[in-house]
Amino acid sequence: MFYDFPKDFKKFEPASGFLVHVVSGQRLMLSHVTLQPNSDVPLHSHSEEQMGIILEGEFEMTIGDETRLLKKGDMYLVPANTIHSGVTHTEEALVLDAFSPPREVYK
Repeated sequence: MFYDFPKDFKKFEPASGFLVHVVSGQRLMLSHVTLQPNSDVPLHSHSEEQMGIILEGEFEMTIGDETRLLKKGDMYLVPANTIHSGVTHTEEALVLDAFSPPREVYK
């Protein structure tokens, strides 16, 4: 199966400045995220495991009680049910996330 981006992806805006395009299989979901400058991903958790990579820009992310400034090529893992959040500063960030299983809220 093949997908054209962004045509075949579902589009969501879960928060201001936070644009998400998702595509799913049966047990995996990919999410292409665009975060505008000075945007934030509110503190939240979910039952799905999440792993991501910064494609462009910088993104300051908090996972549990650890905070780190992530740059292009940096990766992260958010275990299921772990509180996390993030913020961009002066530049846009592009992120690719994978969720397993797929997030029901994004289907």
